[in-house]
Amino acid sequence: MSRIMAVLAALFLTAPAMAHSVTVGDLEIIHPHIPQPAASAKAAGGFMAIVNNGAEAERLIGIESDIAMKVEVHESKVDANGLGTMTHVDVIEIAPGETVNLEHGGYHIMFMGLKGKLVEGEMHKAVLVFERAGRVEIEFMIDPPMGQGGSHEGMDHSKMNP
Repeated sequence: MSRIMAVLAALFLTAPAMAHSVTVGDLEIIHPHIPQPAASAKAAGGFMAIVNNGAEAERLIGIESDIAMKVEVHESKVDANGLGTMTHVDVIEIAPGETVNLEHGGYHIMFMGLKGKLVEGEMHKAVLVFERAGRVEIEFMIDPPMGQGGSHEGMDHSKMNP
């Protein structure tokens, strides 16, 4: 039941845009998307839900895309003092029967050194690399821009070399 609720929540959060998904083996990748960044943005965040319908754990170990010079999986956290940090993570574990949401304030894909403008409605190819499932081709949909304060535009990415 929690899987159904997670999928419904992911779809509800993406209701303004047309949700899309990819199913490969036991994995379902739901609505990979990037909120349209400002035309001058050097970085953008990518989001999706990953559902593991299998009996064994799966691990996301990489991502590849041509839209940026560097693409990594990151995790955002806020400490007890309210200080926000964002760090690169090597692996995201997806337990059997579970859903991992890549979303604002948690795990997400970071596109650093954007090679061009991302325009609402466009689709951009990428490859998720999983430990068991291997290479899974997806497309990120460029969704409408986020409201004030919700994007990565105000974050300091100077310590992340593209």
